[in-house]
Amino acid sequence: MPIIITNSGKQTFALGKKIAKDLKGNMVIGLIGDLGAGKTVFSQGFASGLNVKRTVNSPTFVLMKVYPIKHKIIKNLVHIDAYRIKDGQDIINIGGEEYFNREDTVTLIEWADKVKKILPKKTKIIKIEILDNNKRKIIF
Repeated sequence: MPIIITNSGKQTFALGKKIAKDLKGNMVIGLIGDLGAGKTVFSQGFASGLNVKRTVNSPTFVLMKVYPIKHKIIKNLVHIDAYRIKDGQDIINIGGEEYFNREDTVTLIEWADKVKKILPKKTKIIKIEILDNNKRKIIF
């Protein structure tokens, strides 16, 4: 399992951006980490790597945002924040699960450990750990 250490939010953003550039559709990525670990910063970089033009912030209160993408394969980035939910049924209720197997979609889920029962088996999990104020350990 690869491990990468980032020393700033800027590096965490850049890592998210780099990872997104190599993706194809039909992918679910789960982010796990404590509050303030950098899941949203990683998500913002990820969205930037997919050329999302809108400001990306954590959809904590709306649970899910869909960002259209101009890409040869990927047409949507679905960003889900499971922080405030009780279980995966809440994601199903808002239609999030419908995006999981779409060839033209990448789904990024913050707090994925809260909804692991509904995640597809092929979900890629990224764990972000706080090492100090700016330093993060990112485990793939």
